[in-house]
Amino acid sequence: MADQYAQTGEDKRLTEIPVIRWEEPPEGPVLVLLDQTRLPAEEVEWVCTDASALVEAIRSLAVRGAPLLGIAGAYGVALAAVRGFDVDEAAVALAGARPTAVNLSVGVRRALSAHRAALAQGGDSESAAGAALAAARALHQEDAEASARMAAHGLALLDELLPGGGHRILTHCNTGSLVSGGEGTAFAVALAAHRAGRLRRLWVDETRPLLQGARLTAYEAARSGMAYTLLTDNAAGSLFAAGEVDAVLIGADRIAADGSVANKVGSYPLAVLARYHHVPFIVVAPVTTVDPETPDGASIEVEQRPGFEVTEITAPQVPVAGAGGGIPVAPLGTQAYNPAFDVTPPELVTAIVTEEGAVSPVTAEALAELCARSRQVTIS
Repeated sequence: MADQYAQTGEDKRLTEIPVIRWEEPPEGPVLVLLDQTRLPAEEVEWVCTDASALVEAIRSLAVRGAPLLGIAGAYGVALAAVRGFDVDEAAVALAGARPTAVNLSVGVRRALSAHRAALAQGGDSESAAGAALAAARALHQEDAEASARMAAHGLALLDELLPGGGHRILTHCNTGSLVSGGEGTAFAVALAAHRAGRLRRLWVDETRPLLQGARLTAYEAARSGMAYTLLTDNAAGSLFAAGEVDAVLIGADRIAADGSVANKVGSYPLAVLARYHHVPFIVVAPVTTVDPETPDGASIEVEQRPGFEVTEITAPQVPVAGAGGGIPVAPLGTQAYNPAFDVTPPELVTAIVTEEGAVSPVTAEALAELCARSRQVTIS
């Protein structure tokens, strides 16, 4: 769902509201987000006038998904700069809003570096703010372009692994246009298969604890006219056992240097099931999700979410009674283990697909080569 600064071919927005956009009304610049916590019941906007509002939007998952978090982080730095707030302070707050998603800190650093470079070259605060905004807009555009390339590489890989079409793809969490400047990561591959007439069925995990699959992926699949079926996360095993899954496609929030993949909790069990049933397990993510500074999976900080996300159910326009603002489904005082992500080791990953191509088998050396190639392309 690209805005006017990130168009990619046909502008087939799935909602009436762009997922993220920069606006400059008379009262001052703002960052406007599609509030994803309100989907699919209603499409409403979250307007950020400063970085603290954006931090709250990120923590509450009003804006989410690795690539989009990077874009939002960059715009957040620009917002602080344009409105005259402490840019360094805003950058620290934004980068720490969700620790597992590396794209967030990448986007923040990119806009912050542009801001600092402008000041170092003798520019005033206005020109430095302009540089930060230009960096955010460039990142937004690049992500849209990367999304299209990932879709092409992913579809080519599917056709290589599963000749003949009729793909039955299982996906987890939400990886479509709601998380991207373009059409997404893993979902974009499934969408490309659908448009090519090679998608037989998209199996959509509901994805606990916040039901991003049920609320968001099903929403995007329905709007795209895809053949899809929603299932509970713990029903995936029976699908594999019945021979109904040809491939698993997921996104990633951080990929360690050794190829370990952090993604929405529930991804690791799918990888184990896929390996046992000899089904390809494919991760689709931009190169910016690969973090050379994180050596392995054990070094990835896994975000722990509030327990009430498990002990309560929230839904728009429904009366609430729980401490977290939802409907209680567990006895009062119940403790909940609620990690936002789990980590899949590289030996369980068939391939990692990026905008620069696919890596298979997944090794530290192959990932390092991919990142080096990406840097050369960026510099040239």
